[in-house]
Amino acid sequence: MSRPYERPEWFAGADAAQNCTGYFFVGIGGAGMSGIARVLHQQGFRVSGSDRTASLVTDRLVAEGIPVTIGHAHARPHEGDLIVVTDAVELEESPEVAWAREHGRPLWRRSQALAHALRDYKVIAVTGTHGKTTTTTMLGEALAAAGQDPLVIVGAEVPAWGSSARIGRGGWAVVEACEAYASFEHLVPHMVVLTNLEHDHVDFYPTEQHLLDAIEGFINRIENGGACFVLADDDTALSVAGPSAVAVLPQEAPAEVGAPGDHNRRNAALARAVALSLGAAAPAVDEALRTFSGAERRLQIIHDADWTLVDDYAHHPTEIQASIQALREKFPGRRLLVAFQPHLYSRTAPLLNEFAQALDGADVVILTDIYPAREAPMAGISSVRIAELMRKECHYVPSRFLVAREAARHMRPGDVVVMMGAGNIGDCVADVLPEVERLRAKRTKRITVLAGGDSAEREVSRLSGLSVFQALQRLGYDATLMDATERLMSGQGFPEFVGPNRPDLVVMAVHGTHAEDGALQGLLELLHIPYTGSRILASATGMDKDATKRVLAAHGLDVPKGVLLKEGEGVPELRGLEGDSFVVKPNRQGSTVGLVFVERRADLPAALEKAFHYDTEVLVEEWVRGTEVSVPVLGSRVFPVVEIVPDGGRYDFTRKYVPGATEEICPARLDPALTRRIQLMARDAHFALGARGLTRTDMIVTEDRVVVLEINTLPGMTPTSLAPRAAQADGLGFDELVNLIVEEGLAPRAELAPTVRH
Repeated sequence: MSRPYERPEWFAGADAAQNCTGYFFVGIGGAGMSGIARVLHQQGFRVSGSDRTASLVTDRLVAEGIPVTIGHAHARPHEGDLIVVTDAVELEESPEVAWAREHGRPLWRRSQALAHALRDYKVIAVTGTHGKTTTTTMLGEALAAAGQDPLVIVGAEVPAWGSSARIGRGGWAVVEACEAYASFEHLVPHMVVLTNLEHDHVDFYPTEQHLLDAIEGFINRIENGGACFVLADDDTALSVAGPSAVAVLPQEAPAEVGAPGDHNRRNAALARAVALSLGAAAPAVDEALRTFSGAERRLQIIHDADWTLVDDYAHHPTEIQASIQALREKFPGRRLLVAFQPHLYSRTAPLLNEFAQALDGADVVILTDIYPAREAPMAGISSVRIAELMRKECHYVPSRFLVAREAARHMRPGDVVVMMGAGNIGDCVADVLPEVERLRAKRTKRITVLAGGDSAEREVSRLSGLSVFQALQRLGYDATLMDATERLMSGQGFPEFVGPNRPDLVVMAVHGTHAEDGALQGLLELLHIPYTGSRILASATGMDKDATKRVLAAHGLDVPKGVLLKEGEGVPELRGLEGDSFVVKPNRQGSTVGLVFVERRADLPAALEKAFHYDTEVLVEEWVRGTEVSVPVLGSRVFPVVEIVPDGGRYDFTRKYVPGATEEICPARLDPALTRRIQLMARDAHFALGARGLTRTDMIVTEDRVVVLEINTLPGMTPTSLAPRAAQADGLGFDELVNLIVEEGLAPRAELAPTVRH
């Protein structure tokens, strides 16, 4: 957007057109820019342009013979081009502007190109704070219906025209003359239609008087014999229009207007009065206004069945109130759900209360963050402030990418759902219907199994993932197996995890670091994808053996005595540890990675060196000798105890994963009372950690103690792993266990809902 201080000396005058052979539009995909580009192209000029992203608009321009480069960095105008920049372009950062200055090519603002395109027409300029696009389109349609074939250029796509411009051969041009950033300053109108006036664009017009002065200056440029049409009950507009005012009674609107709402009847009254003043026949004008279908994003109905989806541009409290009133009129008795994106910090800041009051006219509101355009964030100004002021049910969704799914979650049959705002919330409209269909569809659940990873347990994880994936296929799920590290490090990312075809659930079959420590869980929470297993905090705590012990001890569970050492500290005095035998292990690794059993204190330095190879923190613990057991827990269900009998009595990485190196006996050879005690301790440990899904708690049983060693928040899931073995002893086959894990993950509490305020 243009500011008064932004390089006015960089822009050439009107005579620059005399020495150019074509026009290059920077931001050609915008509705205002594309319309002007089309008109100049129809007038026989060479026209091309660039835009940040491809769109239906850019596709149509290309189909009409106007080349468009997607991406500004690679755009190259022709040597003879005059460069036209949208007001949204930052001049200092635009590659095309830099090219123009380097090659000595002139620059124009959009308003200059508009004035040049209209050089051979009598111009009717529609300006004002609200309703410009609709009034311009109404007047253009009315004159066309009356046979006057006007050129019409508006700031939005008009579905009936297939563009934002209607190419006409008559003598009149009806144009939307935006007051924002003095975008109308180069027009010389024969007539002005002033819809209304309210202080807006406060970043450019510091006070209301600045705005009124700008409008008055524009009206003063009306050609001799012209006039300014205003509504008779609008004192401010009448005052600004002065002696050129033609007062129009609001009731002069036709009996039926295609667009609902009092504000559109007022717009229609102005359009009708201007058309009749130009000799248009009243029956033709009234029929055009009765069948008026509107412009894009102006109460535009996108879907209308057992529920209705509407796209609307309202971005000021007055416009919001008008749109809600119109929707209440058009859809009486129906619940109204409005998803709103505020536009600009500078507009939102002085109108927080007004926005809340206007939005309270809806039944349910979803608020997303402010669309900043080029503005920097303003301290203390956020959509949350509006939510706090509202009385109606309001849900705050920080990311606009979640608006469609949040709207679908709260939508009921019969609702009218409105996507509202002037920023990029319109990009979300197309996602609402697929999100609703996703929730309603009776379909096979989509499940992605994440495996692999980059820990020392990568190969074990791949086996777990493959086993789970095959089970899901046998169970009839729509399953996909994916290697997390391969996806991330190759740059592929997770494109399947966004949009309505995203998985319903991710089954976590990864082990060790960057998996059991909450790293991947954090990524999935950012993507708002439900997953199995524990959340971030419980995962991170469970991976930190020292932290886990402190949590368990605080809940009255017996844990090994130990000392946490940091890399570089040497071998300090092991306070609290007696004897010469210890267990040394990395603090944050898989349960047996880097683990060393020390029988002589003299061997401790070598054990520490090995453990520090895997982590910067190492635990030195008492070696509790006894029977090692493990107890899986899934939700509130505790499985039978597994007795672990490793070859040689030491359950290290090799004995854990090499077939035949360890005997696993399930149920364990323990008396029933002790078995029950161990199971209850495993359950208590699970809940003390705040774990979710399937966990496995490892313990040592001695003659007088049951010591909890650690909790595995993502235990192995090969058919021979401990958890499946315990489930089998409890009457559950591998597939049944996998299905229980999936059902637990799909439970409502697994939904990663955005922050919600009622």
